[in-house]
Amino acid sequence: MEVGLVGLGKMGFNLALNLYEHGVQVIGCDPSDEARKKLNKEGIQTCSCIKSLVEKLSGKRIIWLMVPSGEITESCISEIKELLKKDDIVIDAGNSNYKDSMRRAMEFQQRGIRFLDVGTSGGIAGARNGACLMIGGDREAYEYLEEIFQAISEKDGCLYTGKSGSGHFMKMIHNGIEYGMMQAIGEGFQVLEKSGFDYNLAEVAKNWNHGSVIRGWLMELAQKQFMLHPGLKDIKGVVAASGEAKWTVETALELESPVPIIALSLMIRNSTLEEDNFSCKVVSALRNGFGGHSYVSLGEENK
Repeated sequence: MEVGLVGLGKMGFNLALNLYEHGVQVIGCDPSDEARKKLNKEGIQTCSCIKSLVEKLSGKRIIWLMVPSGEITESCISEIKELLKKDDIVIDAGNSNYKDSMRRAMEFQQRGIRFLDVGTSGGIAGARNGACLMIGGDREAYEYLEEIFQAISEKDGCLYTGKSGSGHFMKMIHNGIEYGMMQAIGEGFQVLEKSGFDYNLAEVAKNWNHGSVIRGWLMELAQKQFMLHPGLKDIKGVVAASGEAKWTVETALELESPVPIIALSLMIRNSTLEEDNFSCKVVSALRNGFGGHSYVSLGEENK
């Protein structure tokens, strides 16, 4: 089976390798010469534009988008819509707003093109070795691709969620929960750091990740980041807030469902643009650990 993968950044590059290793004939697409050359070195064919990508695919064409939400996704969708034919499949695996996904599904349906909105979690490591996929949209398209989705996911990490928009809605809520969890971890370590006791924070994280109630991947990442950046002295606590938590809060207000923890964690992220504290250093380090997100260090920028 052939898949045209649009977007060869951190997530897209690793997803391409994951697909390729599971027997999928991947053709990558990215305007960046550097990104294409990097994938070419892995034996995967690439092209620089969507039109060329569509021309290279044969039979039922499958376009898998792994690009930032918003204008870039909208631009790609608009171009793809004019190039594909009936029963071709489009997968949006970025963090699009679920309302946009519902609209796009209807637009594609009018042309007989099948559309799936795929919430993707697990960061860079998940894209490479086993992602968590939340898949909404056309049921027949999902069933056609189910074997591939299952192959590139963690065991029990692939779920068909139902009608269009449901995959991205579930991922939106997932990210809202993630905000609250990371903020709680950051605040806890801030109290430890200020306590006056001589804690080795990497060892604390290691301890908590073995048998405690709060053990998990985020705690494992905390341990690694404290080891790489002792005391987080080289990290500035500036934490970007992507759209998902904001959308979660807005949707919760529409549904009259209280989400005070998620709302407050979003406000705190916004406040990091004006102030710097240890809890936000922890959150910044965690984001870098799972997603390769940039953090600002003293004297230089890590990208």
